[in-house]
Amino acid sequence: MTWNASGHPEPSSRVLLTEWRKVTQARRIVIKIGSNLLTGGGERVRPEWIAGRAEEIVALLQEGRRVVVVTSGAVAAGRSRLGVSRPLASLQEKQAAAAAGQGVLMRYYEEAFAARGKYVAQALLTRDDVENRRRYLNARDTLKTLLDFGLVPVVNENDTVMTEELKFGDNDTLSANVADLVDADLLILLSDIDGLYDRNPRDHPDARFIPLVERVTPAVEAMAGGSGSQVGKGGMITKIRAARMAARSGCRMVLTNGFREHPIAEVFGEKPVGTLFLGYDAPLPARKRWIVNARVGRGELLMNPGASAALLAGKSLLATGITEVRGEFPRGAVVYCLGAGGERLAKGIVNYNSSDLHCIAGRHSRQFEGLLGYLGAEEVMHRDNLVVIGEMPHE
Repeated sequence: MTWNASGHPEPSSRVLLTEWRKVTQARRIVIKIGSNLLTGGGERVRPEWIAGRAEEIVALLQEGRRVVVVTSGAVAAGRSRLGVSRPLASLQEKQAAAAAGQGVLMRYYEEAFAARGKYVAQALLTRDDVENRRRYLNARDTLKTLLDFGLVPVVNENDTVMTEELKFGDNDTLSANVADLVDADLLILLSDIDGLYDRNPRDHPDARFIPLVERVTPAVEAMAGGSGSQVGKGGMITKIRAARMAARSGCRMVLTNGFREHPIAEVFGEKPVGTLFLGYDAPLPARKRWIVNARVGRGELLMNPGASAALLAGKSLLATGITEVRGEFPRGAVVYCLGAGGERLAKGIVNYNSSDLHCIAGRHSRQFEGLLGYLGAEEVMHRDNLVVIGEMPHE
């Protein structure tokens, strides 16, 4: 983004300004706060920094907006309680630190908001809470009800019970899921970097800043580098994927530097800050967003070119179009559909388990009963239960 000497934007920035006005009009907002911001790069959580952000959020509430906070920091807050100065080595130590620190972290948030006449409510989630459809809906209803009552939900991953299968892995992903749960129109990721660059600016001083991303493409993903923080878990790639998840529900995302003096208030100013990722003009239906954003892919189905083209045209996936089945998964699992070159084209719910799919791959549905001993669904994956996530590579 360039500005001339009089403070007005150059003509090339007009599109960004138009989109930024929509950002400032957001009514339901999710704000993600990472560990590195909470600790200032050190080892203890800074309650004074939380108080500053609470002041900015309360100002938004007074304008009639609704805000959800997704926070990291439980492990950092609990580490001193364990009396451990070295890095936490095992999963059990991290779970213990999270258990010890969760109350400390929430006390900081509670005191910061209470001093300004507002209350917070804690919500701890695991991946399983959003993968399970009933629990997903329960979490959605609870968060929306809290917002209706004027509270600020403070959401964190339930690190005390996390396992490799249950964890989100990073709070960028969690924040995008929360944005989906509450139908947010804006997701703000407060990070330790100004926004997206075409290369890592820490390694490449000449890296070019990207103020606007209209669509997350493989080229945009290729710009992502590794994590630059010693405290947080997510790198730039998790932020870009969070933007793509949010976009599917029509939610914009702003990635900006949380070390700025007023990082939240600046997002609602006239001049753009950070990188703005646009949402889809036609958001996916709620159930399809749940399939593609909340559920983990448990396997892969390699398709022939004809099946790939049909699927991208809005058709269901038939067994005749499957050339290979990868992984083990039950009926009702979510799997990826791959093109002939291995590219991920879609994600959806299968009507057969992996063992049965090995038997019927490449076969017509009239052969199913003889091969399986029962007559199942004609489609391996119905179009109502799949989401297109890619496109065929160009020749």
